[in-house]
Amino acid sequence: MITTVLPTYNRAPIAFVRGEGSWLWAEDGRRYLDLGAGIAVNALGHAHPALVQTLTEQAQKLWHVSNIYRVPEQERLADLLVEHSFADTVFFTNSGTETAELAIKMARKHHYDAGRPERVEIVAFEGAFHGRSTGAIAAAGSEKMVKGFGPLMPGFVHLKWPSNDADHAAIRAAITDKTCAVIIEPIQGEGGIRPVPDQCLKGLRDLCDATGTLLIFDEVQCGMGRTGRLFAHEWAGVTPDIMMVAKGIGGGFPLGAVLATERAASGMTAGTHGSTYGGNPLGCAVGAKVTEIISDPAFLAEVARKGALMRQGLESIVSRHPTVFEAVRGEGLILGLKCKPAPADVVKAGYEVGILTVAAADNVLRLLPALNIPDADIAEALTRLDQVATTLEAA
Repeated sequence: MITTVLPTYNRAPIAFVRGEGSWLWAEDGRRYLDLGAGIAVNALGHAHPALVQTLTEQAQKLWHVSNIYRVPEQERLADLLVEHSFADTVFFTNSGTETAELAIKMARKHHYDAGRPERVEIVAFEGAFHGRSTGAIAAAGSEKMVKGFGPLMPGFVHLKWPSNDADHAAIRAAITDKTCAVIIEPIQGEGGIRPVPDQCLKGLRDLCDATGTLLIFDEVQCGMGRTGRLFAHEWAGVTPDIMMVAKGIGGGFPLGAVLATERAASGMTAGTHGSTYGGNPLGCAVGAKVTEIISDPAFLAEVARKGALMRQGLESIVSRHPTVFEAVRGEGLILGLKCKPAPADVVKAGYEVGILTVAAADNVLRLLPALNIPDADIAEALTRLDQVATTLEAA
């Protein structure tokens, strides 16, 4: 098929025309159970009535004015995020990639203004994904991300994913008088649903405190309720200095945010950063409604319960189909199935039984359903995944 769209995606030959809850309908009328949620974006499913109403009402009033004026909807969402997090201040973007750019700038500017201009290096980890801008791919550092796009932004130190004492010793050694920050995803998404153990996050917090280093958490994929807490780091009982949020915060509307303490953000004064569309009235009105719904403790408790229910079913599938699946990973409703075949083959087999999943690195199949997925849809998802495994066994 000839298309005028730049061919940077290996797209499935399916086009969807309608969505409702956890279901999508294709052009040919076929219905699919969506366990990808637009890669963790549609946190409340498709066409959630409260979000449709909020968007419609705001669209009839005001779309865009730019950040040269006050934006009340932006202030409302910022107040909500500060109320429910460690942060003192928020900057709004349109995407997760943009949050990475600001997090990098904020960390370096903090030290520059504090009289430490030599502190520019950022410690990052293999398997990370922080977006696709030149700064974000430099932070990730993998050959797949950076090949052909040099010269890269300097100032990043890449370490192994922390899993043992030797790795932790390497992190301590990597933090020098040139280090400004450590950036890490509490749960890697693209990297294969790899959670950082609580003790590792606590150790990083202690190390950063001891060395005057800022700690940046990338919660673009694992945040906004996906683990059963509003933010994944809450399980470890630690807080970052800077946090990147996007995907689920807009419930499908393009929206991102950088949350920070007043101290970490102290260098970001007037004129140091900006965004034409970031924090527009449409996005922030929807984001405020999403945050109101997801931050409710009862809603989060349901996410944790649904995650446990789904995980139990997945463990059963793994035990019945050991030649296809090896293990279950993740927390809440950011789950992964470690595969023996290529995850792309599992995704493709899912199309045949009407289920949508997402491949990830480390031979993992990502399962990122809507946070409000009904129990009946979880049961149906497990049935269809079992069918996928049976099909692959017979191949």
